[in-house]
Amino acid sequence: MDKLTSAGRSKGRGRATNPQQPKGNDRNRRGGQQNLQVDRRDAPGSSERYRQAPAPTTSAWGQPNRTARGSSVPQQPNYSTSLVQQHTSASVLQGNVTTQRGNIGGDATVVREDSRGAVRGKRILTEVVTSRPPTCITKTGKTGKKVAIQTNYYRVLKKPQWSIHQYRVDFAPDVDMVRVRRAYLAQHKETFGGYIFDGTVLFCTKYLEKQQMEFLTKNREGETIQIKIKHVGQLDVTDAQQLQVLNLILRRAMEGLHLQLVGRSFFDPKAKHCLNAYCLELWPGYQTSIRQHEQDVLLCAEIAHKVMRTDSVYKTLQECQNKTDPLNAFKREVVGTIVLTGYNNKTYRIDDVDFNSSPTSKFKTKEGEISYMDYYKKRYHLCIKDAKQPLLVSRPTERNIRGGQNEFIMLIPELARSTGLTNAMRSNFSLMRAMSEFTRLAPDRRIERLRVFNNRLNETDESVAVLNSWSMRLDTNLVEVPGRIIPPCRIVFGGNERYDCNEYADWTREFRNKSMYKNVDIRRWCVIALKRNLTEIQNFVQMCIRAANGMRMRIAVPMYQQIMDDRNGTYSQAINSSVSEDPQILMVVLPAVNEEKYSCIKKKCCVDRPVPSQVVTIRTIAPRGDKASGLMSVATKVVIQMNAKLMGAPWMTEIPISGLMTVGFDVCHSGKEKNKSYGALVATMDLKSKPHYFSAVSQHLKGQELSNEIALNMTFALKAYRNEHGTLPKRILFYRDGVGDGQLHQVFNTEVKFLKDKLDEIYKNAGEATPCPMAFIVVSKRINTRYFINGRNPPPGSVVDDVITLPERYDFFLVSQSVRQGTVSPTSYNVIYDTMGLDADKIQMLTYKMTHLYYNWSGTCRVPAVCQYAHKLAFLVAESLNRLPSTALEKQLYFL
Repeated sequence: MDKLTSAGRSKGRGRATNPQQPKGNDRNRRGGQQNLQVDRRDAPGSSERYRQAPAPTTSAWGQPNRTARGSSVPQQPNYSTSLVQQHTSASVLQGNVTTQRGNIGGDATVVREDSRGAVRGKRILTEVVTSRPPTCITKTGKTGKKVAIQTNYYRVLKKPQWSIHQYRVDFAPDVDMVRVRRAYLAQHKETFGGYIFDGTVLFCTKYLEKQQMEFLTKNREGETIQIKIKHVGQLDVTDAQQLQVLNLILRRAMEGLHLQLVGRSFFDPKAKHCLNAYCLELWPGYQTSIRQHEQDVLLCAEIAHKVMRTDSVYKTLQECQNKTDPLNAFKREVVGTIVLTGYNNKTYRIDDVDFNSSPTSKFKTKEGEISYMDYYKKRYHLCIKDAKQPLLVSRPTERNIRGGQNEFIMLIPELARSTGLTNAMRSNFSLMRAMSEFTRLAPDRRIERLRVFNNRLNETDESVAVLNSWSMRLDTNLVEVPGRIIPPCRIVFGGNERYDCNEYADWTREFRNKSMYKNVDIRRWCVIALKRNLTEIQNFVQMCIRAANGMRMRIAVPMYQQIMDDRNGTYSQAINSSVSEDPQILMVVLPAVNEEKYSCIKKKCCVDRPVPSQVVTIRTIAPRGDKASGLMSVATKVVIQMNAKLMGAPWMTEIPISGLMTVGFDVCHSGKEKNKSYGALVATMDLKSKPHYFSAVSQHLKGQELSNEIALNMTFALKAYRNEHGTLPKRILFYRDGVGDGQLHQVFNTEVKFLKDKLDEIYKNAGEATPCPMAFIVVSKRINTRYFINGRNPPPGSVVDDVITLPERYDFFLVSQSVRQGTVSPTSYNVIYDTMGLDADKIQMLTYKMTHLYYNWSGTCRVPAVCQYAHKLAFLVAESLNRLPSTALEKQLYFL
C-alpha cells in the first residue's frame, strides 16, 4: 500500500557438489591455499542438469526420476534452468581456493589461521579503495556544538613502530605440496612469533634484520631442505593485504571465545532466547571488523542477533503437499532464503529446487560413487528418513567464483534449517514485538553488552595468546571521538512561515495551523472502491477535504467509480473508465492488503494508463474502536501525499545555494526475475527556486555495468532542468546509494569517470566555458558503526568526521533521524569526487538539509530525500511493475 506512516533450456554445463565433502589433499600447488571445504577430485562428474546420478523412479512429488546412470532425463517444462545458463567458470587464483556459500555481511575475511601460521579455509582479498579526492585538504568541519561521542570501537594497542612485514619463502630443492612447506617452516616458528604463511608469502610483525635468511631442515628421507626467506617490504596501513591480515588475526582471536560461526559473524547458541510459540530461536552474537583508521588500528564490535528456526526446511516441504501446486509452492517458499546446515555450521542461499534428484542420487568422489544418504551417514552419522525428498540447490556467489568454486551445492531439506523471517512473520505484530524486546537494545544496554564482549576477549587465554603473538592487545575502553551537533534546520511552510526543528526533527504537529509550502488544488479526481464500502469511503473523503482546507488546499468532491467485486480485471476496467475523464489523480480503495492487486493497479496507473494514484485499504481509512480517533491524522497524511504526487511541496527547507541539482540513485533487485535489477535516478530542479523533481528508471541484468545507464538518465535529467530554467545547473550533488561490498572500486574508477566525461561533453556542447562542478557521494546505510552521547542516542544532526573515519577516504558519519526505541544507526557518506568548491562543513550541512525533504514523513529520514525517493521508485518497479514506467510521469513523485 502507499505508505501512510513514518516509517528454452540451457546447453551450459555445471558441476554439482555436496555441501561438505571429505577433507582432500589437493594442497600441492605452489602458492595455493589449503582447501578444507571441497576437494575438487571428489566433486561429482558431468551429467545432465546439476550432474546428479540415479534417483528413485518417482519422487514423493510424483515426478519422474532417473532410473539408471546414463539414462535419459525426462524434461521438466516448468523447471528453471537459468542457473546453469548463468553459471560461468572462473580461474583459480593462487592454487585451489574454494569458498563456501554464506558469507553474509561484514568486512572480515573468513579465513582461519592454524597453529603453524597457515591460512586455512576461505581466503578472499579485501579491497581497499583510496578514494579521497586530491581537492580535499581537510575533511573535518567546524560548525555546530562540539560534543564528546562514545563509539562502538576499541583501540588495538601495539608497540611503537609496530608494522606487518612481508617475506617471500623459497625451498631448495623445491617442495610442491603447500602442506609440507608449511610443516617445514613451522619447525622455525619461534623466529617469527605470530605469522601467516600461504605457501609462498609470509606475514609477521617481526623484522628479520638480515635481508635474506636461511634455515635448514630435513625431510623424512633425511635429505636437507634449505628454506630461504627474503624480506619483500612493509605493508602500508591502507594496504589491502594489511586489512586482510588484521582480520585474520581477529578471527583467530574470536575463535578462542568458542562461539558458533554463522556466515561471517559469531553467535552464542548457549545464550539463545527461545520463542517457542513461533518455533524460533534468537542467537545473540557479534559482528566484528578491524582495520587502520585515522590514527590507530581500531576494532569495531556490533551486537548482532540471528533468527533461527527450530524446524527444518522439510517441514515446509510437508506443508506444501496440501496445496494445489505443491512443487511451485515449495519453490516460492524456499528460493531466496538462507539456510543453516548443522553438520558443518554453514549458511547457504537457496537458488533453486531439483525435483529430479533425491538423497538416493549419487555423485562421484575419489573413492567412487556414493549416494547422499550413504555419504551423510558415513561422514556425519546422520540418517536421512525421507529418501524421496527433492534436493535444494545453492549457486556459488560471484565471490565464490572469483575464489575458484564454480560448482552448485546440493542440500537435503531434512538437514537444513531456515534462518531469517518470512513475509508472513514480519506481518505478525505479536511476533515482531516479542522479538524486539530481545533484539532492540537501548544505548545503555548496548554499551554494557560491548563491555562484556571486551572482557571476554581480554580474559580468554586462547584469545589473549593470539593477540600477544602479534604484539597486540585490546584496549578496555570504548573509543571516544570529537563530534558536533549541526544547528537545527528551519522548515519553510506556505506564506513563508518558518519553524525551527525540535530535538526530534519532527514537525508533524505544525500542520495543524500552517499551510503547505506549495499546494496543488485537486479539482478532478476519482475514487474507485467496492460498492459495499461506499459510505465509509465517503466519510473518509470528507475528512480529507476538511484536512486539506486546514492546510489551505482545495479538494473538490470526487467522482465515485463503484465496483461489484475486487478481481484484478474489475480494477483494470474501472481505471480505464476513470482515466477517460482526465482526472488529476485516482484513489483506489482495497478491502485489505493484497500484493497481487496492488501490483495490478500500479501497472495500470504507471505503465498502461499513466496517472498518479493513491492506494489505501478500508482498514486504514475506516478503523474500528479506539483507532478511529486517529483518522484525521491519516487523512492529513493522505492529503500531503496526494499533493506531493501532483508536483506540490508540503514543506521546504532553506537552501543556501542556487542553481543546484541534487541527484539520488539506488538499485533494487527484482523479486520475481532474479537476474534483473532496476536502477532509479531522482533529481531536483533547483529547490531554491522551484520544488520540482525528475525521475528515470533503467533495467539491467545482474552484474551489468551501470555507467551507461546512469549517464543516460543524467542526460535526461539535465534536459528537464534546462527546459525548466533555460540553463544547465551550476552545481551537481550526486548521492549514490545501493553500492554493495566490493563495488566501490567499480563506482570510483568507472561510474564517476563515465559520468564526468558525459557531463563535460554536455556542458561543452551547450557552450559552457568550464565543466560543471560536481560532488559524487557514496551513501551507505548497512554499517556497523554506532555512537552515543552520555550513554544515550545522539540527537539528529550529530556528525563524526575524525578518528573512526578512514584515512584513504573523504568520509563522515551523520545521524539525521530520531528514534524513540533502540539505538539509532548513523549513515556513512564517502565523498569520492569533488569539484564543487564547498568545504566539509557545507557538504555536511547540505546533506543534513536534504534529509528533511522526504514527503512521506514529516520528519527527517536516514538518507538524503533524493536517495529515499530513488529507493521507493526502484522498489516499486522491481517488486510491482517489473517493467519501466511511462515517461509521462517523470516529473511527478508518483511512486510515493
